[in-house]
Amino acid sequence: MAVSLKYAVVERERRFLVRSIPPGDVTRRQILDRYVIGTRLRLREVREEDGAVTRKLTQKIRLTNDPSEIACTNMYLDDAEWRLLQAMPARVVAKTRHVVTRDGVTVAVDEWEDGTLLAEIDDGDATPAQVPEWLDVIEDVSSAEQWTGAALAR
Repeated sequence: MAVSLKYAVVERERRFLVRSIPPGDVTRRQILDRYVIGTRLRLREVREEDGAVTRKLTQKIRLTNDPSEIACTNMYLDDAEWRLLQAMPARVVAKTRHVVTRDGVTVAVDEWEDGTLLAEIDDGDATPAQVPEWLDVIEDVSSAEQWTGAALAR
């Protein structure tokens, strides 16, 4: 089945296990993900440092067999929609996202509940840039299924 990109944004993410959250201009947000069982859907609640809350329903469809390239479509939800949809059976995971900007490069470092640090660089349509030296990489896990959000929620 062909994937329609009419409303989707293509994400080309590289993921890396890292040793630490790098210094730089850092903003933090709390993220609660609910991966709806039996679907390609995710409910996400994002709480910003200033208390602002964003809730959305996301569909992620792979464009290849590799988890690093997906078509992502988001719908933003009001409180009533969120309450209704969160009743669906789901695998739930929480994390703190540290968005680090340094030397003109922005990297999201997710800190999982067990302390694991997983950095993401979204290349979009650009040629992948060199991984910044200040990102203390342990391993490139971009193609590893076990390091996708859905797998970590299991």
